[in-house]
Amino acid sequence: MDHLVITVFAPDKPGQVEAIAKCIADHGGNWLESRMSHMAGQFAGILRIGVATDAHEELKSALIELSGRGIRVLFAETAIESPGTWKHIGMELVGNDRSGIVRDITRLLSEQGVNVERLVTEVKPAPMSSELLFHADAILGVPESLALDDLQQALETLADDLMVDLVLRTDL
Repeated sequence: MDHLVITVFAPDKPGQVEAIAKCIADHGGNWLESRMSHMAGQFAGILRIGVATDAHEELKSALIELSGRGIRVLFAETAIESPGTWKHIGMELVGNDRSGIVRDITRLLSEQGVNVERLVTEVKPAPMSSELLFHADAILGVPESLALDDLQQALETLADDLMVDLVLRTDL
């Protein structure tokens, strides 16, 4: 059994996930894992589907036909993941919202060789002042060769510049 990785986009309404799941099952696919979300009236998700190699093209064609329901599907080039020497940590960040905050954080992480594996962000009013606060929750793949103290120090330097609260968690 091989796999496909797809991204789906659609207007958010009942039955969209069921239509995708039915299409996959009807064509011999097995829904292995997914991440899905609703935002601003849209639905988006990324899925990994187990499917026999000789059924790839038929399943791809069927998924493309979902466009009649407003569901758009993109197919990723798949590659075998090589096991790396990574440790996974969590990062929580809260700070005053401003343009460029995600760019600045991800630039620093990239410079340290850190891979952003999951990132969830939102902006919401502070409880007392109603000032807008940026919230980020991430799972990071950190190279085994990078000391967590070094990463913490680099992030705290940035945190001081951005006026944010930062917490790294290793208890994942």
